Order: sequence, then C-alpha cells, then structure tokens
Amino acid sequence: MSDSNPTSNSLSKLIIHCYLDKNFQQKKPDLDFSTPINPESFTRNLTVNLDTRVAHGQPGTDAGYKSSQPEQLKLDFVLDGTGVVQGYAYPPDTNSVHDELEAFLNCAYKFDGITHKPNYLIVYWGTEIKFPCVLSSVDINHTLFRPDGSPLRVKISATFTKTESDAARAAIAQFSSPDLTHQRVVKQGDRLDNLAFDIYTQPGYFLMVGASNNLTTIRRLSPGQKLNFPPLPKN
Repeated sequence: MSDSNPTSNSLSKLIIHCYLDKNFQQKKPDLDFSTPINPESFTRNLTVNLDTRVAHGQPGTDAGYKSSQPEQLKLDFVLDGTGVVQGYAYPPDTNSVHDELEAFLNCAYKFDGITHKPNYLIVYWGTEIKFPCVLSSVDINHTLFRPDGSPLRVKISATFTKTESDAARAAIAQFSSPDLTHQRVVKQGDRLDNLAFDIYTQPGYFLMVGASNNLTTIRRLSPGQKLNFPPLPKN
C-alpha cells in the first residue's frame, strides 16, 4: 500500500448497507457487502404508467398520466478468484468466490430470522448512487470453475427497487455526512487512503483514520478487518 495522498481519481468501492427495518434505524454492519471489483455498469429504470385507451372511432389519444413506478437500479459486477485482476487475488487453496457470493446473498437476498423478510438496503457508491431500496431480482452466472467444481468467476446482475419515504431520505442524509462516525469492513485489495477518501472526499485524512484505529501500519489491511472512520475535526 502506498502512503501517498489520494487524488480525485481515487476509486471508491460500492457498498451495500443492511437494515432490519423500513425506517432504516436498525443497522446490521456485520452484513454490509462491498463489491471487490466495482460494477461493470449500472442502469437506472424510471417508468411512467400512462392511460393510452383509445375511444371507438378515434385514430389516437392524448396519453394521460396514471402513476409512476418506483425507480429501479440494476448493477452488474463480477466476483473473480483467478488472480488476474489487479488488487483482487486469492490463494489457490481458498474458496473465496463462493464466500463472497454468500456474503452478498446474506446481505441482500436471504430472509432475516427476526423479520422473516430480506433486509432493507442502501446502495452507496461515490456521488452517483445513494439508493435506499430492497432487492427485487438477481441473476447469478457462474462462468469459470476450479477442477473440483468450485467457482472461480461469477457474474452478478442485481436489480433493486427504491424505497421512497421520509425515513429513507433521512438515512441517506445521515449516512452521507462526514461529520458522523462510519464503519467499513476491509475487502481484498482495499487501501486506507482510498477508503478515507471515499468517506471524507478530501485527501490527507487516512493518517487520522490509522491513528483512530490504532493501526501499527497503514500499508497493509487485512480482509474482514473493521475500521472506524471518525467525524471530521470541527476546525
């Protein structure tokens, strides 16, 4: 890992935050999922339902507004264990792609034993995606395997449906604030400077984060390690 300050070209990781309740109050940070490789693409779908009924004997109609469908977000990303992707390599005797897939499904798809429904989510990525939602569908395409049949590469296409409420908007506003403490779970290839830049959108704070977490070195992070990102100093 480099000690150099991040620049405006630093890539932030997409992260999916989990909540038990529709009011986004009961967070489950142990289930948060961060994509090891940023999405290949994302698509926003906005649908307007129109009244296009045509009266008998008329050639056309003036389409009238009926309603708007909840916005949908589609993400395409890859879980890769081949070792050919820079910053995303696993030892050959591990089953990390399987584990990453399970982590995603535990976060976004599987039923919670308390609520008996999948989690509420906030998908967050840089400046473009701040999306309170639930998962509506996911396609999982296994494309490459080890000799024993375990997956080496999985392509995921996930569609999320937006949850519009005052509570959802408040959660987004609170989560986006650099004046609050944030927590991240380290993924393979993560760098402290890039993680700090993702939270504070300014260079230079990664040393503060290292000191706050009592890190003995800022050059190497361990996957699964939890880091706290404290509020910015008031001055």
